[in-house]
Amino acid sequence: MIDFILDNLLLLPFLFPAYLVLEWMEAHAGDALERKLGRVSQWGPFFGAAAGVVPQCGFSAAAASLYAGGAITAGTLVAVFLSTSDELIPVLLSKQVSPAFVFRLAGLKVLFAVFAGFAVNAFLYCIGRRGPSPHVDELCARSRCHCSNHRGILVPALIHTAEIFLFLLVVSAVIELVMHYCGGEEAMKGLVFNKPFLGEMLGGLIGLVPNCAVSAACAELYSAGGMSPGALCAASLTGAGMGMLVLFRTHRHFLQNLGILAATYLFGVLFGYIGGMFL
Repeated sequence: MIDFILDNLLLLPFLFPAYLVLEWMEAHAGDALERKLGRVSQWGPFFGAAAGVVPQCGFSAAAASLYAGGAITAGTLVAVFLSTSDELIPVLLSKQVSPAFVFRLAGLKVLFAVFAGFAVNAFLYCIGRRGPSPHVDELCARSRCHCSNHRGILVPALIHTAEIFLFLLVVSAVIELVMHYCGGEEAMKGLVFNKPFLGEMLGGLIGLVPNCAVSAACAELYSAGGMSPGALCAASLTGAGMGMLVLFRTHRHFLQNLGILAATYLFGVLFGYIGGMFL
């Protein structure tokens, strides 16, 4: 049960550099920087999907902070969330699941994530939403950290990192306790994960739980025959680690956060169903 502390500690090497980048961007904000961000953001879903598929969940948390600070687009964030792989791939391999299956799953996650990311960006462009622009001041307003009182970028970045780390630690402890007293993996075994589409819908919901133990439980269920390939794919696609928690904590626009959550879930279920045909 103490594993959640280690899981949160592993986020620090991702969160601190992300906040350093945001503080630097805020210090050098200007038209030239915004133009560069606009050009880079066009290809953001490619980079986000490629980075997210590496077996870790820290990058999704960092990406959520970057989005909240205006460094990346919503499409890039959705791509990161969909491609994120935490403990699922290593656990699948440890359960002697075919490496070919695992590589197909990872490849499909990247492919689906890139498509979804560009689709979200295209939709936002059509409705007139601008590209990213640095606004670290919104992060400060949300957390009331008063880090603007400090010079340089190092101390403010440390303050933001510590604030998010403590928030995630508390929430993770609560989730861990709830899962423990609700039965955890044993409770999941009672759910229907082998029914077409219903399995994908349930898998997508389970994947949204911000806890690495959920991914491990899904791998266990699949290896034991209790989860269909499509449901596993859906759970893997929506399993963004701590990313969703960081998004709702750092980004003040609640409706936008709900839109990203809904897009991640809907794409996860749809692509989970499609992915199940190829796994």
